[in-house]
Amino acid sequence: MRKPPAPPASAPRELTVASILLGIAIAIVFGAANAYLGLKAGMTVSASIPAAVISMAIFSAVRRRDALLENNMVQTIGSSGESVAAGAIFTLPALLMWGFAPNLLQYTILAALGGLLGILMMIPLRRQLIVEEHATLPFPEGTACAQVLKAGQAAGRQARVVFGGLGLGAVYKFIANGIGLFPVLLGGSLPLARNAYIGLEAMPALLGVGYIIGLRISALVFAGGVLGSLVFMPLITFFGDSLTTGILPGAALIRGMGPDEIWSAYLRYIGVGAVAFGGLFSLLKSIPLLWRSIAGMRQTPAKGGEATPRAYRDLGAKVVVFGTLALIVLIWLLPENIVPLGLISAVLVAVFGFFFVAVTSRIVGIVGNSSCPVSGMTIATLIVCCLVLLALGYDESTGRVAALVMGAIVCIAISNAGDTSQDLKTGYLVGATPWKQQIGEMIGVLGSVFFVGLTILLLHSAYGIGAKGPAGQSLLAPQATLMSVLIPGMLEGNLPWALIFIGAMTALVIEMLGIGSLPFAVGLYLPISTTAPIMLGGLLHYLLVERRARAGAAHPGMELSDGTLLASGLIAGDALVGIGLALFVYLGYTVPLRDPAILGAWATWAGLVVLLLALARVDWSWKQRAESKEV
Repeated sequence: MRKPPAPPASAPRELTVASILLGIAIAIVFGAANAYLGLKAGMTVSASIPAAVISMAIFSAVRRRDALLENNMVQTIGSSGESVAAGAIFTLPALLMWGFAPNLLQYTILAALGGLLGILMMIPLRRQLIVEEHATLPFPEGTACAQVLKAGQAAGRQARVVFGGLGLGAVYKFIANGIGLFPVLLGGSLPLARNAYIGLEAMPALLGVGYIIGLRISALVFAGGVLGSLVFMPLITFFGDSLTTGILPGAALIRGMGPDEIWSAYLRYIGVGAVAFGGLFSLLKSIPLLWRSIAGMRQTPAKGGEATPRAYRDLGAKVVVFGTLALIVLIWLLPENIVPLGLISAVLVAVFGFFFVAVTSRIVGIVGNSSCPVSGMTIATLIVCCLVLLALGYDESTGRVAALVMGAIVCIAISNAGDTSQDLKTGYLVGATPWKQQIGEMIGVLGSVFFVGLTILLLHSAYGIGAKGPAGQSLLAPQATLMSVLIPGMLEGNLPWALIFIGAMTALVIEMLGIGSLPFAVGLYLPISTTAPIMLGGLLHYLLVERRARAGAAHPGMELSDGTLLASGLIAGDALVGIGLALFVYLGYTVPLRDPAILGAWATWAGLVVLLLALARVDWSWKQRAESKEV
């Protein structure tokens, strides 16, 4: 029988001023960091464990005793920023790609609507999914975070690792991109095949994300990059060199194109097809889980009264029902420049939001947030929304923003529902109060949405989103690019279907080999210089952690690895300095602040080796401690 550290009948500190302020600060930091990472590499990482570790260290430093549930509240609030960012960067940057003027108010309101809807719609499912099915739904990230909270005595050392990684990533980023001491991007075309581009971008964030996701996913992402940059681009160049016209209407001659132009005119559509297929196929593979989710919705959770112990109380039914209705009505009544086609948008968001929130809440309980087909559910929402708008007579100029807004709210809602589910599982394991956690989730959303939107707009102003290709190294935003291509194409019927078909069939081949195609599809869209450091991080994780686990040696788990915590710090440090440099550009300053590349490429390799050695050193120390405990 489950015995949480904080007994249900007790009344420990939980939703305090300290936990709220610290949680909001972490939500802002990791929300901005994940927005940057998602736009750059098409993926995000969980903030729950780093947030918990940072919280434990700070509360321990001020000698705050019995702070288990306060620490849990901090990670609950802090992880909301990451989930808002994940949903936002998948969709909202498409508005910038279409050339619309930046609108921070619209971004903030849409992110808040989606985040709050996801939380409220998930609350009625908590008792069924987390309590009644505790033995069958592990909620891997939530369970791992609970383990970290229970092992809080190591928080001081682990927090030093996180902050050390943050400092190392920040210093490296500032030296490379702020001062321009050495080039960040190393690469060029191979001599045997024109436009066969190979390169490596020495970014701490990319190395860190590769380390966190491990070798298998890193290798799939890298394989997609290899196919795109070393097969498709030279193949298009080889067969197009002799043509006297462009293949696509209005396209330039292939013989005069470089890697960036080939990517923009051709390869990105192949990548879009692969990402679309990978997302939809992951949704199709989840149909058994979808069915079980729908069946589980028919079981009404028991109502709790005043006599119910605090650890079993959710927000009241009236709060959930009237709060959800108020948000739906708000979507209806908001001005057209924020939510176009208000009534239609409100109805479709309500239907898709409730259905996919229920689906997501169960799926993440089995496979975790990282394997949840969020992009597939978002694509399905967009396709149906476009079909409805076409049936109602709306053309592309009127319908595309409305369809994107609907998809954005639903995407953010299901992203937050998955995070809320994991956090409530953590709370269940440590004896937290559900209704206080649910309020904490809402505080985290409202505290971070402005800064997530601001980050997207700053990065677009400084670097451009979706504007360049392999050599240009803009923020390519794979998922948002997919939305920006899919919606107008469906409404106008002018998509380059041949290229999209090639990408989709490429992803199908990967699925036929028994391999999940979505990470591969994201890698196909990204240049090899972005996927190469991800591969390096995954390879290092294999050598230090996975190989030992496969050999049968016991270890405390990847979640507690010092290398994983250092990698999270590298991502945060890299991203925060990147956002700071973007602010300098927005204010009119030049970045790099000095003439770039004072030192040569050897300095880039030296810096990359320093990052790799830092990861290896901390995880080697972690492994030695684990072995001494086993003895």
